[in-house]
Amino acid sequence: MRLHSVSEGSAKGPVVVLSGSLGSDLRVWDHQAKALVSAGYRVIRHDHRGHGASPAPKGPYALAELASDVVELLDEHGVGRAHFVGLSLGGMVGMHLAASVPQRIDRLVLCCTSTSPGTEETWARRAERVLREGVSSIANDVLERWFTTPADDFWREMLLGTSAEGYASCCAAIQRMDLAAELPKITAPTLVIAGERDRATPPEDGLRIATGISRSRLVVVPGAAHLGPVERAEEFAELILEHLGSGGRGEAVRREVLGDAHVDAVEPSAFQSYITEAVWGAIWTRPGLDRRTRSFITLAILVALKCHDELGLHVRAALRNGLTEEEINEVVLHAGAYAGVPAANSAVRVVREAVRSSRAE
Repeated sequence: MRLHSVSEGSAKGPVVVLSGSLGSDLRVWDHQAKALVSAGYRVIRHDHRGHGASPAPKGPYALAELASDVVELLDEHGVGRAHFVGLSLGGMVGMHLAASVPQRIDRLVLCCTSTSPGTEETWARRAERVLREGVSSIANDVLERWFTTPADDFWREMLLGTSAEGYASCCAAIQRMDLAAELPKITAPTLVIAGERDRATPPEDGLRIATGISRSRLVVVPGAAHLGPVERAEEFAELILEHLGSGGRGEAVRREVLGDAHVDAVEPSAFQSYITEAVWGAIWTRPGLDRRTRSFITLAILVALKCHDELGLHVRAALRNGLTEEEINEVVLHAGAYAGVPAANSAVRVVREAVRSSRAE
């Protein structure tokens, strides 16, 4: 199964997958995708099977199949681990992924979703009707649940662009699922966002999810119906960015200062994600000091602490930030006067080797 997808933003930024709702396509995330790209993330949006430009194989589908489609999508894009943001059906897929393949999911955002919405009979009747009469037969009811005000033609056309086979088969996936038992398996830090006026997956559904996931919190957005990321686009974008942190911008700065070769060689880990967000994203991006000055300070501290592995790395970073070899040597000399000659003496050898290797690159 090859889903239709769009990849946007820096090829080197942390990856965020945006997964939409039943009956929508990847355009439902237009606002959030723009905000995430501006923050330094690489965004991959996709259409579920039977939706948008993705193929619609004969159903019924299972939720595990929809989740497997996303794993194949990550493999196709060469992504081992990603943040995941899901809306409604996309959120259900996200919960299944975070519980079954936790090594592929970093942080999780679940928007306007549920572990078991409606009843099996309701979903079975909807699927049968769509297969018999087409998606247009349920369009008015769906659009009334999507928004608090009448939907314009853009959203009606998006819904009607969903194949009857794909829509009904995804209904079958929802009909047969119950994710409540999977929630305790989810270890990814999770943000649950519910719409105050969402009749399809009301705030109580969000509360059940947040209660079941140990590392989670719930936010209810006032005035939002089921397509909250559209109706309250700014609020949802801000909440998503807050939850994902400054890692996107931090990753970009880290690569600019340390170089792609070093960053690509470092094994991804929770601690490395913390460094990227807390140091590169929150400190190196502050406007109070330029990067040259930050390199001066960093070198002096590393000399004093005798952190020679880090010192060599930051000598090369300092050269990239515009410091000269003479300036770096002055930093070592100055630090030695305050931190001690032995510390500076050891640092001289590290600096010499780092400068030599930098010239050879």
